[in-house]
Amino acid sequence: MSSALKVQILEKPAEGVWSEKSPISFNGDTATLHLANYLQLESIQTSCRQLLALSFKAFELVGDGWDMERQFAFAQGVYSPKFIPEVSYAELPQEQQLQLEALIKSSYWTREQVNRTPEEMSPMVLARDTAEFIASFAPGNVNYKILSGQQLVDEGLVGIHGVGRGSDREPALLELDYTPDGWGDAPPKVALVGKGITFDSGGYSIKASESMLHMKADMGGAATVAGALGLAIANGLKQRVKLYLCCAENLISGHAYKLGDILTYRNGTSVEILNTDAEGRLVLADGLILASESGAELIIDAATLTGAAVTALGEHYNAVFSFDSHLVETILNCSKRENEKHWNLPLEPFHAAATPSNYADTANSRPVKGGGPGGASNAAGFLSRFVGKGCRWAHFDLAACMNGSESGYLSAGGTGKGIRTIARVMLEE
Repeated sequence: MSSALKVQILEKPAEGVWSEKSPISFNGDTATLHLANYLQLESIQTSCRQLLALSFKAFELVGDGWDMERQFAFAQGVYSPKFIPEVSYAELPQEQQLQLEALIKSSYWTREQVNRTPEEMSPMVLARDTAEFIASFAPGNVNYKILSGQQLVDEGLVGIHGVGRGSDREPALLELDYTPDGWGDAPPKVALVGKGITFDSGGYSIKASESMLHMKADMGGAATVAGALGLAIANGLKQRVKLYLCCAENLISGHAYKLGDILTYRNGTSVEILNTDAEGRLVLADGLILASESGAELIIDAATLTGAAVTALGEHYNAVFSFDSHLVETILNCSKRENEKHWNLPLEPFHAAATPSNYADTANSRPVKGGGPGGASNAAGFLSRFVGKGCRWAHFDLAACMNGSESGYLSAGGTGKGIRTIARVMLEE
């Protein structure tokens, strides 16, 4: 790439005519990124955003110091929904090189799915494209099926069908099975469940326009668990994993579900609908029931579930919930090792009773804006009703799954935050 800007890194301030506070200096066809003693990865990403703003189209990473984490930070920083420049990465030992390639592939795929338009991304497209993506890592070890429309009703998957029946494009469930060589017929070690709401209008509890603007990203949970599974397979996953993506469009029509409706799930739990905009937990309930029935020892779900998690943690952290303190500790340790940010929010047994109903076992929300105080914990408590007894379970509320606008160190749109942590948890189980 003779026309590429060469990029090197130095852990000392800029010199000469450059301010010592400048994160970047130039000399001919070479840019130098000057790293501070802290926030080095963030500094790399911020510098990448500045280089993109200068309209460079190709980069070559040169010199010493480009370890895998720094190169991935560069890859994250130069990603844009509009244009991804060509990058020649620095040489690494073969194992690390393969890890970097898998990480970039999985991260970019996850971000691209979140960024696709609602017209492109129907429930069936999400299910099919995810199956193809996972199969690309291990074609001989992946099997899947997709249920849609009336098939969902026949299987008692009332949440996915109920939420998605208002759209002309049928709701769908992807059930994918990754079985490594030699596993046999033993149950899966892990089951993953992802919220795949490809567009969320709020239904009859309709969102305001500004709140609806970014709701193409409401399938971020599905993209995250799929990206994590692909990354784990690429890094040598030896455990059988089942993946359930609960895919639907939450739209308004004469067929849409309504406030006051009652859904009775295949585990016998009845749910009164008090807010059609609290739909993510309704589709996840189906996936959690299936995951529990699979016999998996560990269940992980991920969803862009509540605004309450975003209010609590902002755009940098994803929220983690579990009744299992040891599992939370494992997740947070994996998060730290993978340079991602997650935070444990409260979940107690009483949260399962926080959305009472006069007509059913529970309601799907409280009849107040945003579900009222403790909305993220109450949503997790609702989900706990659908997890089998004795199952180890963790819920990720993806507050950091996407950026509504460009930040100093990431583009607008999907971020991919969460895939590394979930992949690491699977690899260490």
